[in-house]
Amino acid sequence: MPIRSTPRSVLSAILVVAGLLSASPPALSEVFDPETFTLDNGLEVVVIPNHRVPVVSHMVWYKVGSADEPTGKAGIAHFLEHLMFKGTKTRAPGEFSRLISRVGGSENAFTSYDFTAYYQNVAKDQLPTMMELEADRMANLSISRADVDAEREVILEERRSRTDNNPSSQFGEQVIAATYLSYPYRIPVIGWENEMRRLSYEDAMAFYETWYAPNNAVLVVAGDVTAEEVRRLAERTYGVIASRPVPDRIALRGEEPPQLAARRLEMDSPRVDQPSWSRRWLAPGVVWGDSAQAPALEVLSEILGGSATSRLYRSLVVEKGLAVAAGAGYSPDGLGPQTFIVYASPRDGVDLAALEAALEEEMARLLRDGVTEDELASAITRMKRRAVFARDDMLAPARLFGEAMAAGRGVADIEEWPERIAAVTTEAVLEAARAVFVPERSVTAVLRPKPAS
Repeated sequence: MPIRSTPRSVLSAILVVAGLLSASPPALSEVFDPETFTLDNGLEVVVIPNHRVPVVSHMVWYKVGSADEPTGKAGIAHFLEHLMFKGTKTRAPGEFSRLISRVGGSENAFTSYDFTAYYQNVAKDQLPTMMELEADRMANLSISRADVDAEREVILEERRSRTDNNPSSQFGEQVIAATYLSYPYRIPVIGWENEMRRLSYEDAMAFYETWYAPNNAVLVVAGDVTAEEVRRLAERTYGVIASRPVPDRIALRGEEPPQLAARRLEMDSPRVDQPSWSRRWLAPGVVWGDSAQAPALEVLSEILGGSATSRLYRSLVVEKGLAVAAGAGYSPDGLGPQTFIVYASPRDGVDLAALEAALEEEMARLLRDGVTEDELASAITRMKRRAVFARDDMLAPARLFGEAMAAGRGVADIEEWPERIAAVTTEAVLEAARAVFVPERSVTAVLRPKPAS
């Protein structure tokens, strides 16, 4: 059986270039020239031809994630992802994975706040089989109560090994929970342990029957194929599955209320070797908030902390020697409120308060003076160049297009990204910074080593 990864690990494993997710998905449309169509049952299909080698990446993205879970059922989306590797009404438990292994393919799946995805990388001649297998478990999942009981222990152990045994991950959960007052992004994708222990067979099947429908999914096929081939196979496999109504997940999630007070979290742990400091603010994305600010915020993230020549790295690491690392991060993708983050980690002997003061000084300078035309031009050039490296990875374009569409964007939105980025001005960057960097909407996080007693 493959290892099912939670979003943090899968991002680093799949993306071929650091920062690719936030900076480059739309630019890939020009590189890979995707073709799209929709089946009669509502399944959206994206085909990204790449004929250099006879292999394909086959991915199914469901428009449901951990942010769509019922109250008190934290972790059910990720739990169901695990259970999808059990049997169906026509396949024995584990048969799916054995077939893929037998033909030399690879598979995996991952769950995030806004989507759940399953993929296989195989030789081109195995694509019909992959589509038959994936369509089968879209419609015919068959699990037993024994399967549920056994797999529940697996996800609990996954939480223990990845979160409970890692003080940085534990602290990260606390920070994210403090970042959102109400929006369900505040709940960890893997779930809270007390709720995970109560997840049942009925919970899993109810979630499956509510969300796993062709009209709530996106099929992405990248590699040595044509749109005509994929259409023919998709109609024969997925096309026979009936559509059914699915809930309006944006309405179900509710809204984030106004945030009126800055928050600060601090944690000391004897298992932490390197102190760290970060501050994050709620920010608009491509769906939530003032989406017109998203391109400017992408550029701002690149200018502040996207490379070794960025403002924060150059100032705090190179010039002042206060930090061993410094940067910024922002991605506009997702249905809900996004975050803009700046972070730094001090050199040995440097007081965290001094590092925090220096970073705040840089942020104040940005809000006072804005960015220069040279910084703007250089950032945009780097962002566009970074996308080109994705050509050499079969899975990257499928991942990027699938994630964008599953999280509320369309192919047209993706294709227009280069023009939107190129149109960003220094004035737009400053305006977006002033709109986002509001103290009352911030969370400051400090993680420090603690001498063992």
